[in-house]
Amino acid sequence: MQTNRTSACRWLLAGVTPFALFAAGTAANAQTAPQDDAQAAADESQAEIVVVGTAGGGTRRQDAAFAVTSLGAEAIARAAPNSTADLLRTIPGVSAESSGGQNGANIFVRGYPSGGDAQFVTFQLGGVPFFPPPTLSFLENSQLIRLDETVERVEAVRGGTGSLFSNGQPGLTVNVQQREGGDMLKGFAKLSYTDYDEVRGDAWISGPISQDTTFMVGGYYAQGNGIRDPRFRAEKGGQVTANIRHDFDGRGSVLIYGRYLNDHGQWLLPIPVVQDGSKISQFANFDHGTGALASRDTRITTNNAGRTVDLADGRGAKIGNLGLSFDYELVDNLRLRERASYLWGTANTVGLVPTDAPMSAADMAVALGGAGSTVGSLTFASDGAAAPGETQVMRAGIWDVRKRIDAFVNDLALEFSAGGNKLTGGFYLANYTTRDTWALGNDVLLTAEPNARRLNLTLGDGRVATRDGFTSGDSFLVSGRYEGRDIAFYAVDELQITDKLRVDGGLRWQRHEVTGDVATSGAAFDQDGSAATLYDRTVQLGRANRIDYGGSRWSWTVGGNYDFTNQVGVFARYSRGNSFPQFDNLREGLTLISRVDTYEGGLKVSTPLVNLYATLFHNKFDGLATTQIINGVPNESVGGAKATGVELEGVIRPFAGFSIAAAGTYLDGTYRGFFSGNGTIDNTGNRVQRQPKWMWRVTPSYELEVGNFRPSIFATLQYTGDRFSDPENAQLLPNYYQLDAGVSVEVNQRLKLAVTGNNLTDELGLTEGNPRIIGSQGSGTILARPILGRSFRFSAAYSF
Repeated sequence: MQTNRTSACRWLLAGVTPFALFAAGTAANAQTAPQDDAQAAADESQAEIVVVGTAGGGTRRQDAAFAVTSLGAEAIARAAPNSTADLLRTIPGVSAESSGGQNGANIFVRGYPSGGDAQFVTFQLGGVPFFPPPTLSFLENSQLIRLDETVERVEAVRGGTGSLFSNGQPGLTVNVQQREGGDMLKGFAKLSYTDYDEVRGDAWISGPISQDTTFMVGGYYAQGNGIRDPRFRAEKGGQVTANIRHDFDGRGSVLIYGRYLNDHGQWLLPIPVVQDGSKISQFANFDHGTGALASRDTRITTNNAGRTVDLADGRGAKIGNLGLSFDYELVDNLRLRERASYLWGTANTVGLVPTDAPMSAADMAVALGGAGSTVGSLTFASDGAAAPGETQVMRAGIWDVRKRIDAFVNDLALEFSAGGNKLTGGFYLANYTTRDTWALGNDVLLTAEPNARRLNLTLGDGRVATRDGFTSGDSFLVSGRYEGRDIAFYAVDELQITDKLRVDGGLRWQRHEVTGDVATSGAAFDQDGSAATLYDRTVQLGRANRIDYGGSRWSWTVGGNYDFTNQVGVFARYSRGNSFPQFDNLREGLTLISRVDTYEGGLKVSTPLVNLYATLFHNKFDGLATTQIINGVPNESVGGAKATGVELEGVIRPFAGFSIAAAGTYLDGTYRGFFSGNGTIDNTGNRVQRQPKWMWRVTPSYELEVGNFRPSIFATLQYTGDRFSDPENAQLLPNYYQLDAGVSVEVNQRLKLAVTGNNLTDELGLTEGNPRIIGSQGSGTILARPILGRSFRFSAAYSF
C-alpha cells in the first residue's frame, strides 16, 4: 500500500497526466533522463492515484468517468499563482478572477449563473470541506486556505460525481492534499522576494517517528504592502500545518492533522479607468496595474456611529482547523473510512469600496446637496488646507464586515468489494455557524487619485456636506446569528464489466436545515436632526427576524468508461445535483433550491508524443437566487440558465526536454427565465455574466542540462474573451491577453534558483465593472477592476 501511494505521489509531483494539462507541460524531465520523459509519461498514465470525486478509495485515471485535473507541487510552483483562486485559471471550464487580491476572488464554473464570489466552488483539505457553505456574502472558500510548500497536490473535479460526495457540490470541488512524512528525514526552505517588496519564507520538515509512524510540519510567513501599494503594511500573515500518520501493518492508516492560518491582505476593488466601447485606457495618473485608492490618510477613520475602522485589517482569516482521516480494512473486502474536520475562527472584511466614478467638485456638490448646489469650500480633512478648484473627486464607502465562524464535518463510509464490483455507502454530517456584524456605506469624499486624500466640502449655501471626510453614515446594517445543518446519505456502485468497460451509478439524499435570528437596516434618520448637516444621514438596525428553514433533495449520477486500448479511452455521464439556499439567501427570504442537470462525455489519449483530454458538456440550471447591494438596498435576481461547452487540455512533446501544453474552453452560456432588479428586468437570452465564450492558454517549456546545471524556461500566454459585467449585458468587459514566464535553475541537487514574471506586458484587462449598479456605466470614466500589473518574484530554495 505504501509503495502504491509513493508511486502515485511521484507521478503527481512530476505532473504528467492527460488530466493535468499544466503539470504535463511544465514538469517533464523531473525525475528521468530527457530521452525517457515521453515514454515515462505514457507508462505512468496507468498508475493508481487518489482523485477527488471518488467514494474515498480513489481510482485509476484511465477509469475516471468524469473531468478531473490534478496539479502537482512542481506545476503549482511554475504557475506562480498570486492567490489560491489564481491557480484555478489552469483548469478548463473555470473562470477565476484573482484581481481582488489574496482574498475576495470570483470563481465561475461551466456557465453556472452567479453574480460573484464562488457560489459553486467547494475547497477541501484531505477530502473534507473546509467550510460547508461554498459562499456567504464576503466569504468564499478560497479565503480560508493558502497554498504553500506543505501542499503536495491540488485536485479538481468539474461536474461529474461532485454532486454525490462531500457537501454535494454540483459545480467545482477542489481538494488540497497535504504532504506527509516518509521513511527518511527530509526538509525544505525557500525565501522569495518580489519587486513590490513582499518578503516570504516557506519551510517544511518531515520524516519517521517510528517504523510505522511519520510526521510533517511546515508553513509560511509573508509581509508586504502589496502590488497595489496603499503606503502602509497591507499584506501580512502566515500559516502552519502539521500532521502525523500511522500505518496499521498493511490494513490501513490514520492521519491526524492541524492547521492554523492568520493572514490578511488588502481587498482590491474597482478603480477609475476610461472606457470607449471595447477600448480601455488608464484614468489620469491612476496606474491600472499598481494604483490603489487606499492611503495612509484613509487607513484609520472613525465613522458617524463612533466605530474606528483600520483598512490594514483588510480581508482574510484567522482560523484553526483540526482533522482526521482513518482508513481500515475491517475484514477481507470490507473497509471503513472516516474523515472528520473541525474549523473555528474569524473571517473579516474591511475595505474601501468606490461608490461613484470621478467627477468635478461642482458635480459632487449637486450630487450631495441637490440641484442648484454649489461649492462653498473644499479642503483637505487632514490639515484643513484648501484643495485646488480643479480637483477631481469621488466617494468610497468604508465597509466593515465581521464574521465569526465554525464548522464540524464528518464523512463516514463503508466499502465492500467482490470481484469486479465495489459498493460504497456513506453518511455525511455538517454543522456550521456564523455570527455576522455588517456596517456598509459610510462614504467618504476623496481626491480621485492614487493614495487618495479625504476632503471636506461645504456648500455655497452654508450646508456642511462632510465630517472628517464622511458624506454619510451606515447604509446597510446586518446583525445575525445563523446555524446550518446538513445530513446526507449516499451510495455508489462501481462495476468492472469487462477489462475495457467500467460503469458506475450512485445517489444521494440530503437534508439542509438553517435556523437563525437576523436584523437588517431599519428606518433612515438624520442623527442630529439639522438640515444644515448632510453627512449624518444614516440607518438604524431594525428588529430581528427568525429564520427557520428545512429542505430535502435527491441527487444522482450514472456514468461509464470504455478503453479502446491502454492509450485511448472515452467516458460519458449524466448527473443531477442541487445547491441549497444559504444564510444570505434566507436573510432576504429567497428559499429556491438550485437544480443542475449535466450531460458530459470525454475522450482521453495518452501516448509518448501527446496527451489529450477533451470534454463536451451541457448544463441545465434552474433556481438561482442571489442578491446585489445597490445604494444600500438588496436587489434580488432569480432564474435559470443553460450552457453548452467544450473543454480541451493536453500536451505535445516533439523532442526531448521540450513540451507545449495547451488548454481551452468554449462556453455558450445564456440565461433563461432569469430576472434581475427585483424581478423588473428579463435577461432571457443574454449571455451569463462575467464568463467568456472563449478562454485558452498555451504553455511551452524547455529543460536541458548545461554542465552541472539544469535550467528550465517556461511561459504561459492566456486569452480571456469578451464578457459582460452584468446580467443585462450592458457593460462590456473586453477581451485581453496575459503573458507570464519564468526561469529556474537547479544549481545542484539541493539548491534551486528561480524567477517568475506575471503579466509581463502590463496588460490592462478588466475582470469586473461596478457590481453595485444595474446596467451600464456608459462611456468615459467608469469604475472597474483590472488584473494586477507586471510583477516579478525571485526565490532561492534549499532541500535536504
